Amino acid sequence: MRTYTLLLSVFFVFICGNRVDERLKYLKQKPPSTVSEIFAPNIISKEGEYEFGSVFNNNATEFFYGVTMNGKEEIRYSKLIGNNWSKPKTILTHKQYGYNDPFLSPDENRLYFISRRALDGLGKPKDYDIWYVERIDNQWSDPINAGPKINSDANEYYISFTKDGTMYFSSNKVGSNFDIYSSKVIDGEFQKAIPLNDSINTPAYEADVFIAPDESYIIFCATRQDGLGRGDLYISFKNTDGTWAKSVNMGERINTKNHELCPFVSKDGKYLFYTSNQDIYWVSAEILESYKELK
Repeated sequence: MRTYTLLLSVFFVFICGNRVDERLKYLKQKPPSTVSEIFAPNIISKEGEYEFGSVFNNNATEFFYGVTMNGKEEIRYSKLIGNNWSKPKTILTHKQYGYNDPFLSPDENRLYFISRRALDGLGKPKDYDIWYVERIDNQWSDPINAGPKINSDANEYYISFTKDGTMYFSSNKVGSNFDIYSSKVIDGEFQKAIPLNDSINTPAYEADVFIAPDESYIIFCATRQDGLGRGDLYISFKNTDGTWAKSVNMGERINTKNHELCPFVSKDGKYLFYTSNQDIYWVSAEILESYKELK
């Protein structure tokens, strides 16, 4: 009996010791309601900077985000250490090339991002490609290009993944405007990217795509006639037959006369993050249910 009690106690300590206090997650910020608000003002969202794409890891204990300041693009990082978050620091920067739109791979061993970096890392900036760095012993590798199945001679940017590793991204390799593509992974290799159908892609601009890990919905930025500003967020849900429902504008609860872009839903499904008026905002993901009635 004493042995059983001891084992139970050890198990309890192990489980609790690996569980993160909910109050410490998300930079210890007070959770938002269904009304959007600036995320971590004066810590992450700062005056004089333009904060772009952002992503938390699965446990909401690491935060990566893109920043443009004085025309320079870089990726910053903050981490929960003990009971406190580290001061954001720049982890990807270059004197010649910019880095932006970070997103973690499903296993979190790669950090994907966009850059106009030359393939040899030496030449003049080119079109935007998708790149990644690998996490090795808590360090990041040199940038690695995602390859020709993803990148082209045009621009590719903003990345998200399903739980099986399928990449969704945008490109203007066909025509002058951007469309959204997906690329499955087979035996560790990305396959030829396929454009989404006309429920998502139109002759207008569609980019900055977030795909739900189970592919049940998709959120993206578009510039359309029914838009409220320079660029709005739209949402589409997957039908029971596997097709995408016609995408709908997310309306005044999200969109403004400014530019809304860079959507990301936390891995626990609780919060929608996005950029508006050059800051990162967040809102309870409960609002996503209300858009199902509009599809």
